[in-house]
Amino acid sequence: MQKLTVVLGMLALSCANVYADTGCETVKMADPGWSDIAATNAITGFLLSGMGYKAKVDTLAVPITFGGLKDGQVDVFLGNWMPAQQGFYDKFVANGDVVQLAKNLDGTEFTLAVPDYVWDAGVHDFADLNKFADKFDKKIYGIGSGAPANISLQEIIKKNDFDLGQWKLVESSEQAMLAEVSRAVKKQKFVTFLGWTPHPMNVQLKMHYLKGGEKYFGDTGSVYTLTRKGYAQACPNVGKLLTNLSFTQDMENAIMAQVANNKVSNADAAKAWIKANPAVLDKWLDGVKTVDGQDALAAVKAKL
Repeated sequence: MQKLTVVLGMLALSCANVYADTGCETVKMADPGWSDIAATNAITGFLLSGMGYKAKVDTLAVPITFGGLKDGQVDVFLGNWMPAQQGFYDKFVANGDVVQLAKNLDGTEFTLAVPDYVWDAGVHDFADLNKFADKFDKKIYGIGSGAPANISLQEIIKKNDFDLGQWKLVESSEQAMLAEVSRAVKKQKFVTFLGWTPHPMNVQLKMHYLKGGEKYFGDTGSVYTLTRKGYAQACPNVGKLLTNLSFTQDMENAIMAQVANNKVSNADAAKAWIKANPAVLDKWLDGVKTVDGQDALAAVKAKL
């Protein structure tokens, strides 16, 4: 009987270790400095914390993130916007160096945008921009250097597509770009910039997305979760969580709006949203355990 008890105890310990993800307690994540990824990283970080893990988020440009995933320095990236990142997909994911684990968001839009008064003046398409070149000062405002969308815009300029060969791409952080747009709007000055949804800019600005750039930016798109090669096998419990995680535009917009409008942290905004919508936890934590093999759903709910 004593021997049987020992055997059963060892089996129970073995089963717990299936979920223990030994060596996976710290999950290394990347954030390019984008509001939407800050929100989804915050959601994921809260869940991981409740499960007994620690999320370590580093601010890294997109090219550095892909390189980090390939080299094993980054575990997870929730911001694989497609088709905007097609070039990076082809270079890193298609050959198996980086794994596209799951789709986490659908129905995105990511292309050049203009304020409503510019739209009303007749700028509805990429091909309309150069008709008003002087009013725009031949400038397009982009995001951080190395971002896939910027690379697409540089290609447009290089190829003189849409007669934009003499235009200049102004690269800066998301926040600096939107500050420049806000200054232009106050003066009713012509400005075109990279816009995307989900993002609070869609509520804060009266803006329209331009047509014509589908070859470079697609029409609508999706966002995927990437991991380093072999991560889901080495850390199956976190891998299961990441496979389960999917978001909605309303969810992300609500969290980002809280951060932007009420000056709260992404972590606090994410926790508040989950507390108000606890039903999402059932799907996210289905089949997921804590780091020591306990019920993740109960553990995470206890942190709300």
